[in-house]
Amino acid sequence: MNKLYTLHAILLSTVIFQGSAQAYPIDDAGRTGIERLEAAWQIQNGFAHGTKLPQGALLKSKEVQLNLLTDTEIELPGIDNELSLALLKLMGKDAKYYSVSVLDLSDSERPIYAAHQAEKNFNPASLGKIFVAIALFQKLSDIYPDDIQAREQILRNSIITADQFIKTDHHKVPFWNASRKKRSYRPIKQGDQANLWSYLDWMLSASSNAAASMVMKQLILLNHFGKKYPVSSEQEKLFFKTTSRKKLGVLLDSALSNGISANALDPNKLKQGKFFTREGKRRVASTGGSRMTAREMMKLLLYLEQGKVVDSFSSLELKKLLYLTRKRVRYASAPILKNSALYFKSGSLYSCKPEPGFICGKYQGNKINQLNSIAIIESTSDSKSDDLFYMVVLSTNLLKENAAWKHRVLAGKLHTLIKQRHLNRSRLKNKVIHSNDDFLQPGTTSGTVR
Repeated sequence: MNKLYTLHAILLSTVIFQGSAQAYPIDDAGRTGIERLEAAWQIQNGFAHGTKLPQGALLKSKEVQLNLLTDTEIELPGIDNELSLALLKLMGKDAKYYSVSVLDLSDSERPIYAAHQAEKNFNPASLGKIFVAIALFQKLSDIYPDDIQAREQILRNSIITADQFIKTDHHKVPFWNASRKKRSYRPIKQGDQANLWSYLDWMLSASSNAAASMVMKQLILLNHFGKKYPVSSEQEKLFFKTTSRKKLGVLLDSALSNGISANALDPNKLKQGKFFTREGKRRVASTGGSRMTAREMMKLLLYLEQGKVVDSFSSLELKKLLYLTRKRVRYASAPILKNSALYFKSGSLYSCKPEPGFICGKYQGNKINQLNSIAIIESTSDSKSDDLFYMVVLSTNLLKENAAWKHRVLAGKLHTLIKQRHLNRSRLKNKVIHSNDDFLQPGTTSGTVR
């Protein structure tokens, strides 16, 4: 397995805002033009006060790597009954409300896969934003197959102005005032401008529905105009004014579906069928519901680490966009994961109905209480043989329970389980080696066993 990451002694700090996410390595502002990364560097260098990041969030851009870039392709293996049974015990009596897929790649030559109800369809919620990002990277690759620089220029130099498509969204995103050296958080407003890379970042890190809808709008434009993109605001307005709602839906669906099918994934099991905002849905026709399965999503994560989601450039960019450098919440908040690098996204759908004695709360719906999490975990140790590298796809729909807490608890238990399994395997391996050494003849060296 490739070296996962090197931890630095440098102390990094940042402002943490409840409910507002940050991803992407914070040293890459110059290349990407994502302004909030500059804010993080300013805070890190002592120009603003902030809270220190956990150890696992200190990777630099060059240290975020695809761990399975080898000539030998790894496919999702068959289900390991032993690990699956142990996983089932962790979930306990509530297991029937869980869909989960786990792939342990700590020993890349012997991947282990466990699953429970992993073929069950469920709504991806905000995990569907990953499909939007893949579709955008796929479309850029289709237009510029041999020109990474051209793709980067599109991401960096295309300035997006938020318009009515953002209505409505409550998610807050970070804004950086360079002259005042101040970072603030608020929902995106009409007229806000940022480059396409920033909108991708807002979509995935802050899970902004407004940002996602603006990215989807750009996806429609890319699919129609190709190399002529970006077009002028006048051309853009004319296009959306003269193109039917149904036609816009077809353009969006073809781009989203191609982003899945072009990467050897099943569009019947991974699909984003509509905009994330009410206004987007009103202006662009839906082409069906959104859906995913834990198993197919696990295949996506596996292909990502192999550089097979579009190509190695796109796979690495998507992984960086998922890199967690913020206050850790839900699955990612398990204390045992503090020093691990996490690549993380979650999404929730919860709603309530009148019920005597029941008080509706966030992630505690009594009608729907779905919470989805995906995570790639990279955990190093003093002994390199004990490094952990595994992936998790999890969806729960346990009514009236705190779903965020349930995910946090399972994350801690699962990490402990995988860690213990590898410790046991290492002890067994050492025991076998020492047992062989007992048969060494005088004058021989270790490894020359008769």
